[in-house]
Amino acid sequence: MLAKDSLNCEKLIPEFNQEKISFLKEVKITFISWAEYCSRSDNIARELSGSSHMVYCGSLGSNIFTVWLKYIVQFFKTQHVLFTNRPKVVFVMTPPVFAVLSIYFYSFLRNISYIIDAHTAAFLLPRWKYLQWLQRFLCRRAITTIVTNEYLAAHIESGGGHATIIRDVPVIYDITEQFSTNDTFSIAVVCSFNYDEPIEEIFEAARQLSDIQFYMTGNPKDLASYLTSIVPENVMLTGFLSNSAYMSLLTKADAVMTLTTRDHTMLRGAYEAVYQGTPVIISNWQLLRNAFHQGAIHTDNSSAEIVRAVRDMQIHHDLYKADVLKLREKKYEEWEKQKDLLFTLIRSKQSQKNLRTTL
Repeated sequence: MLAKDSLNCEKLIPEFNQEKISFLKEVKITFISWAEYCSRSDNIARELSGSSHMVYCGSLGSNIFTVWLKYIVQFFKTQHVLFTNRPKVVFVMTPPVFAVLSIYFYSFLRNISYIIDAHTAAFLLPRWKYLQWLQRFLCRRAITTIVTNEYLAAHIESGGGHATIIRDVPVIYDITEQFSTNDTFSIAVVCSFNYDEPIEEIFEAARQLSDIQFYMTGNPKDLASYLTSIVPENVMLTGFLSNSAYMSLLTKADAVMTLTTRDHTMLRGAYEAVYQGTPVIISNWQLLRNAFHQGAIHTDNSSAEIVRAVRDMQIHHDLYKADVLKLREKKYEEWEKQKDLLFTLIRSKQSQKNLRTTL
C-alpha cells in the first residue's frame, strides 16, 4: 500500500504575494463563528492572514427557553471581540442568522465591511426558513456571501445579494496529539449525529463488515437513545476530539466516510480528509460528485451500498489513495484562484470606502 501521506501539504501551497499579505494584515480580518468549533472558519481566517473566534455559550443550551439568552450573550461577546480587535473586514458564519445581525450592528457603528460564509443549513434547515427575509437583507449589504454550490448562489443572487462559490478550503492543523488506531483496515466516520446522517444504516453496514474497524466521531450524547443499544462491536464512538487528535485520525484512517441525506450539502469532513491525503466514501449527490471526482466512492445511504463501498475501498485502496493525492493538488490550485477573488473583492470595497472618505 502507498504511504499514508506521500506529499507534504505545506509544499503544495503556493506563496501568496507579499503585497497581498501586507494588505490583508492591514485590514485585520476577523472571522466570527457562533459555534463550538469550525475548521472551515479557522482555515479561511488563516489563509487570509486573519484571526478566527468561536463565540459560543454551550452551557445555555439550544432549547426554546434558553436559546434567546444564549444569542444575547453571544451578541455582546461578539461586540467585545470586535471592539478589541478593530477589524476593517469581518467574516461571519451563518447559521445562525443572528450572528450576521450582530456583525451588521458593528458595521453600522464602525463603517466596516463584512463577508458572510453561509452554510447549507442557513437556507435548508427548517428552523431558519422563516427568517430568509432577514438573511436576504443582510446578504444584500455584505461584500459577498460565500456558498458551496450553484444552487445556493442562485438563491442569494435572486434576493439581490452577491455570491461567491467556494466549495472547500485547505485544512491544516499541527498534529501534536495522536489518535491511537490498530492495524485493522479502518474507516473514520465523520458525523455529528444530525437528522440528515444515516446512522442506523452505517451501524448495520458495520455489523456486516466485522473485519473492518470504524471510528465514529461526534459527541455520543447527541446519538439517538434507541441507537445507543445497537452500536456494533467494531464501531468505536470516539467522542468529541481536539483538532489535533481529529486530524491525526483522518490521517491514520485508511478512508473517511461522511454521509448525508440532504441535497446541496457540502461535507466538511470529506474535504478535511482529502487535504490530509485520505480517500473518502461520500453520498451520491451531484454537488459531491463534482467536488470529489477522484479519490472517492459515491454511494447512496443504504446499508447494502455502504457495505459495497467499503469493500471496494478496501480492495482498491492503492488506486483511491493515489487519486486522492492528485485531487488534493487540484484543490490547492483552485483555492489559490478563489483566494485571489476574495482579495480582489475586499480590496475593491476598501478602495471605494477610501475614495468616499477623501471626497
